[in-house]
Amino acid sequence: MNAANAELMIRFAQVADVPRILEFIRQLAEYERLAHEAVASEADLSAALFGPDAVAEVLVADLDGEPCGFALFFKSFSTFLGKPGLYLEDLFVVPESRGMGVGTALLRELAKLVLQRGYGRLEWAVLDWNAPAIKVYERIGAEPMSEWTVNRLSGDALRRLAD
Repeated sequence: MNAANAELMIRFAQVADVPRILEFIRQLAEYERLAHEAVASEADLSAALFGPDAVAEVLVADLDGEPCGFALFFKSFSTFLGKPGLYLEDLFVVPESRGMGVGTALLRELAKLVLQRGYGRLEWAVLDWNAPAIKVYERIGAEPMSEWTVNRLSGDALRRLAD
């Protein structure tokens, strides 16, 4: 597909997009070498994105009418700013659509949402070996927070602490 002639549209996901979003999540997990951790189901995603207690939102990128990427995000909060922010959990573009500005367009829409909603910042994590993504983030002016280490508590460790 010729990038110059392709029509790119960024839109909010709809319930009918859930199967494709799950497919994108699985492709992302494979790319990140974490396929064994991708256990979400369509029902899980439907509830999280469109249920009465929805906790996340998704932007879908359509290239010439075909979904080719997504950005899943949720509201966060900065005590230092005293304002909410958006946390980008996942950004993925199918390999054949990379290098066509799709990822940057998704990030641009997220930045617009942050400003429209009066939030203070947009944040995300990136694997340190993902050089193509890091280049995109550097190009748009993102600052790596190298002095911060992400911590995670899940599974048995989470249950042990809760007991």
